[in-house]
Amino acid sequence: MSDQTPQQDDDRADMAVPSRRQLLMGGAAAASAIVSIRPALANTAASVLNCTIPVPDPAKGNVHINPSGQLVPAGTPGAFPGTGRSFTGEQVKQAMRGRPLPGTSYGQNQAYMNYIRRLQSGTSGFTCYASLQMPR
Repeated sequence: MSDQTPQQDDDRADMAVPSRRQLLMGGAAAASAIVSIRPALANTAASVLNCTIPVPDPAKGNVHINPSGQLVPAGTPGAFPGTGRSFTGEQVKQAMRGRPLPGTSYGQNQAYMNYIRRLQSGTSGFTCYASLQMPR
């Protein structure tokens, strides 16, 4: 049995059930959030395709990339020099679908794509590549 008076029980019931006005205000806030999120998602999709991935990370210095995508000292047999440029998210996305990266031979393309697939957090281009992996 409750130790509450009937008046206290009524006050608690009023606080637990939202009023019609509170529900309408909540609905309006949710609709506003949806309207403002959609353009942001569209901008995000466009920015992902314009982000860049340098091959290799400029902080790594004068290194080459072997066919498996690992960085090796310059002059390592079978390794390719870095491109000296960055690829856009759109170019990498197309390369993930089978098209070659611009200006690369078959072997270079394979090595560079393996390098990109091996990017880790903290490496230049990682965020761009990770965002390409996100479903839309």
